[in-house]
Amino acid sequence: MKSKEIRELSDVEAQAKVRDLRQELFNLRLQQQGARLERPSRLHDVRRDVARIETILRERQLKAVASKSEK
Repeated sequence: MKSKEIRELSDVEAQAKVRDLRQELFNLRLQQQGARLERPSRLHDVRRDVARIETILRERQLKAVASKSEK
């Protein structure tokens, strides 16, 4: 997922996406333990997507706090 796509999501949608990706990551780890993982690179991709979304959510949170403190 690209950051541009993530920035277009609302906070609620982004949090739901993180939840879904974390569940997928859990399932991929289980498959990896059972040696049935078809695309090991998917683990890397999902972890990066989670990090991107959480970073953007944190930026939004800090921006909101900064705008409140300016008033």
